[in-house]
Amino acid sequence: MVGLRCLCRLAGPLLRSSPPTPRRRLLLASLSSAPRGQGEAVHLPVGQLYGGRYMVTQIPGDGVGPELMGHVERVLASARVPVEFEVARVDSGSPGRRGLGAAIRAVGRNGVALKGNFESAADATPGHRRSLNVHFRNGLGLFASVNHYRSLEGVCSAAAARRGRSRAPDMDTVVIRETTEGEYAHLEHESVPGVVESLKIITRRRSLRLAEFAFGYARRHGRRRVTVVHKANIMKLADGLFLECCRRVSEGYPEVEFDAVIVDNATMQLVSRPGQFDVLVTPNLYGVVVNNICAGLVGGPGLVPGASYGRRCAVFQTAIRNTAPGLAGRDAANPVAMLLASCLMLEHLRLGAHARLIRRAVLRTLTRDRVRTRDVGGDASSTQVVDHCGQADRGEVPHRGR
Repeated sequence: MVGLRCLCRLAGPLLRSSPPTPRRRLLLASLSSAPRGQGEAVHLPVGQLYGGRYMVTQIPGDGVGPELMGHVERVLASARVPVEFEVARVDSGSPGRRGLGAAIRAVGRNGVALKGNFESAADATPGHRRSLNVHFRNGLGLFASVNHYRSLEGVCSAAAARRGRSRAPDMDTVVIRETTEGEYAHLEHESVPGVVESLKIITRRRSLRLAEFAFGYARRHGRRRVTVVHKANIMKLADGLFLECCRRVSEGYPEVEFDAVIVDNATMQLVSRPGQFDVLVTPNLYGVVVNNICAGLVGGPGLVPGASYGRRCAVFQTAIRNTAPGLAGRDAANPVAMLLASCLMLEHLRLGAHARLIRRAVLRTLTRDRVRTRDVGGDASSTQVVDHCGQADRGEVPHRGR
């Protein structure tokens, strides 16, 4: 990092004094802190269509992931969805992380993926120091994680039900998290024995990119307010830059109210009055904490779908990155989050009618018919929930398109 900064300082004056050739302009742009494409809309890719059917990369992941993918395939087949899966298996336990490169290439080729979660054990060996999930996101340029937390009538976690609560608190909140830098930059080392330095990286370019995405999302979905979560009172340069970028972008969206909240206050406000937030925008690490709180408030990780977006692809998965190895092979994992993630995928592919059909069936199963797994107070198996969803969507099967 120090060497790169020195190179920029030495090269800058030389480049500025030389003739304005196209090559010089390109190099100056690469050294500049100004973001490329600032103010441009984020154009999300749709996917590859072959013979009237969309090709989607399926990455089963670890733990309960393979079981959940099987449930999704059954429901999509029942609804006659025109989607074919290209399965890419990644062996997260192998030293070379076998299959990761092939999975990244498959997602890049198809533009869309449905993904299970990779195990990221805290006691991983030094060769696995960088998280597999981070490798995957960086390899595809996925910079924005979008999770929508919405309370459902009569649904809460089993633990909340035991305390006499009949439903989750009123909540309709979107969390948009930056996923390429911050503490997840993986720049850490032991400078001397017993002293570890871990660098937090915040850049103007990527902060502006996320802010543009977030405010664009708010405009497209009719959201009234965007709240930035930060710790700029302590990390005045890093979080101060993130906050400044979001405030700057907000000026281009006068119809969306701009607000900011310190991260520790945000967590308290979420627990005490979650309904006050509309769209929350966070740097990387804060987003992980906020997402887990929100998931707990609406009933747990088995209920909430999520999506990650880049310039060239989109990946759909559960909002909370939990592999649940203790539930693997027991037919006990809640399939709702992954089924709803498949609905987000179908909407992205412009198969809105199929998405609505499946979402209605899933929500009817969960709320009206109360067929639920144990984590949300029921006694049904995963298969029983999926079977009921399949029966609920047996009506008019939609044609391709909206």
